[in-house]
Formats: sequence, C-alpha cells, structure tokens
Amino acid sequence: MTILETTMDAETPAATPGGVPVAREAAEAVPAGWTRICRVDDLLVERGAAALVDGRQIALFRTYDGRLFATDQIDPFSGAAVLSRGIVGDRAGVPTVASPMYKQVFDLRTGACLDTQGKEPLSVRVHPVAVTDGVVFVKLAPAGDAAGAGKDPR
Repeated sequence: MTILETTMDAETPAATPGGVPVAREAAEAVPAGWTRICRVDDLLVERGAAALVDGRQIALFRTYDGRLFATDQIDPFSGAAVLSRGIVGDRAGVPTVASPMYKQVFDLRTGACLDTQGKEPLSVRVHPVAVTDGVVFVKLAPAGDAAGAGKDPR
C-alpha cells in the first residue's frame, strides 16, 4: 500500500502530474530536498515518532486510516520538543494532535491550532510527506516561510 499525504509536486517521490502514486526503483536517487526518514511499518498507528532532519526536530504521525503527517517537534506554546508524544486523534474527520504540555490541539494537515486553551493562537509548521516502496520521505518547509505554518501545504 502506498500512503501519500500533503504536498504533491513534480519533485515528490512517487508522484505523477495527476497526483497518482507510482512505484519507483529503490535504487533511484532521492529528489533534492527530500530526506529518507524510516519505513512506514516503523510508525505505529495513532502514535507519533520524532526524527532529526538537517538539525531540525520533526514529528511524524500515522493516523488510523493510514495517512502520514509531519510537523515540527517543538510545541509553539511551551517551546518543548514534545509533539510526537501528543495524543493523535481527529475532530470531525480532521486529523489532530494534542500537545502533551498544555493540551492545545493542532490540525495535522495545516498546523493550525484548533484549541488555544485561552492563549493567543499559534501554529506549528507542517512538512510534506511522501512514501515510495514503503519508505517515508519528508521535505522540510523553510523555517522562514510563513506558508509552512498554519496553512495547508497543498
């Protein structure tokens, strides 16, 4: 099964112009900007996992329906690197993670905070994820790019 979520562009592994996943040769080079993270089977359903990509901490999530999401690992409200330890769930079909620190809930598709717990809204940066031959790839959203936080990367 090929799982593909978030941004689909010409450089996305396993992407075609129509957005339909296709298998690629394992020996094929990884497109620029994409980083191999792990195998899909390494990610537990409804759990998060942390990874270090180019010195940046990210959190990967696998939802009950098999979709994969990546966000920054840093909780914007506490500054702690804990989002991968949050509670994965959904709100009316929207995949979410609740921070284990102050319990703010973030939309895994956009990074928008859905429940600020009485604080000013902050968002978490989201990153495109692709799967090719059972291997998970992430393309980091630029740190200075406002579109990477709080907006759907598609």
